[in-house]
Amino acid sequence: MWEREIFDTDIYHLVGAFIVYSMLGWLVESIYMSFCNRKITNRGFGKGPFCPIYGVGAMVGYIILSPLKGNYLGIYIAGAISATIFEFIVGKLMIKFLGALWWDYNEKPFNYKGIICLESTIAWGFYALGIVYFLQSAVYGLVDHIHRELGVVIISVVFFIVFVDYMIQFIKVFDIDLEEQKDKIGERVKSFKSRWS
Repeated sequence: MWEREIFDTDIYHLVGAFIVYSMLGWLVESIYMSFCNRKITNRGFGKGPFCPIYGVGAMVGYIILSPLKGNYLGIYIAGAISATIFEFIVGKLMIKFLGALWWDYNEKPFNYKGIICLESTIAWGFYALGIVYFLQSAVYGLVDHIHRELGVVIISVVFFIVFVDYMIQFIKVFDIDLEEQKDKIGERVKSFKSRWS
């Protein structure tokens, strides 16, 4: 499974890079927002240092933009526009499904409904250049530095921890009563058994 190739690389490198970008994105944004807020700020959905929007954005961005390598302006413009569209879609989905947006650009000039703003669009273009020309090779180098068997174990452990962390946060966000859910599941199991006995 890990050796299967997608987008000119194997799944192992894609998943490993996704994890690195998710953690790196969390770190950079948390430091930036802690500086802005003048207090320690966790910018992830969960309690841990993981922000999958950065992992998805970086990997999809690299896959889309790498064919433009050599065209700095093209990468900058395409990166700025595509990341802004991605940020807008994610923002709208968060508002619809979670009832809140985890960032607010209303105080920034040239913003649209606080979801996107010119300042971020400009920054996304520079991030795109950084990913295509510097970060991607460094991240793949880091993934290569870890023996594959150990890397698979690390990937599995990270995904398990993130899954548990996110499930706990979803339970809190959606105010899910676990005892009530347990009772409902028990009733469904009894109903199912009674049909077949």
